[in-house]
Amino acid sequence: MPELPEVETVRRTLNQLIVGKTIDHVTVSLPRIIQRPDDIDAFALELAGHTVLGVERRGKFLRILLDGLVLVSHLRMEGRYGVYNQHEEVEKHTHVIFHFNDGTELRYKDVRQFGTMHLFNTGEELVSKPLMKLGLEPLDEAFTVEAFRDAVGKRTTKIKAVLLNQAYVVGIGNIYVDEALFRAGIHPETIARTLSEAQLKVLHEAIVATLQDAVNAGGSSIKSYVNGQGEMGMFQHQLKIYGRKAEPCVTCGTLIEKSVVGGRGTHFCPNCQPLPLSDPSLA
Repeated sequence: MPELPEVETVRRTLNQLIVGKTIDHVTVSLPRIIQRPDDIDAFALELAGHTVLGVERRGKFLRILLDGLVLVSHLRMEGRYGVYNQHEEVEKHTHVIFHFNDGTELRYKDVRQFGTMHLFNTGEELVSKPLMKLGLEPLDEAFTVEAFRDAVGKRTTKIKAVLLNQAYVVGIGNIYVDEALFRAGIHPETIARTLSEAQLKVLHEAIVATLQDAVNAGGSSIKSYVNGQGEMGMFQHQLKIYGRKAEPCVTCGTLIEKSVVGGRGTHFCPNCQPLPLSDPSLA
């Protein structure tokens, strides 16, 4: 958390709030957030005088586009951006402030302090870490059933673990994997390579629909997520499986179960998502 829908919501909000603003100077109070360059003075010096042209997203990463530079930002567990007037009190755990020359500020707050920022010359970010090895974008036109099958269809691990792997499909995350698998009627421990063409098609559709519904609802505020204007997401009110252990399934009434798959808490309906026989070739 935040996952693709939350990051996409932040992206859209920041596009409304900071495009066209020019950075006067930057203040960094927690150096380890700045991963590239590894010197915070160099980071601040490079950004001064540059204008924000737009905000894009790659997986769970934000790409803040400037004239000649790109700032790649990962919010990790609890990072958040907000736009403030320069005279407003700076909240605790605010670690990076981009001071604009119009008297407003973009502030990055991170209670857990796991977020990262990388600064690149334009174009370098897509062929460098941390973006260079990311997988398919599930809301792009290029995310076809065929591309999805090629990415995951031959994997010998459990489908939930495959979908959480950012090298195959980016940005889905724990909440939305559970929701998409429930929507598709697929048990999270199903071995990916055992899925039929029909199941892969249904799962592909479920992933796109789940993420699009979540984006339309502004994401899910399960813990502390808010967008760049301090507003909570509303998709948590539409969750059908995630976080509903021991509650009746909305489809059949069977009690929802919870297990651990790929190191993550996993919710499923044992009736709507039956566990298939294992692939004998994997024994």
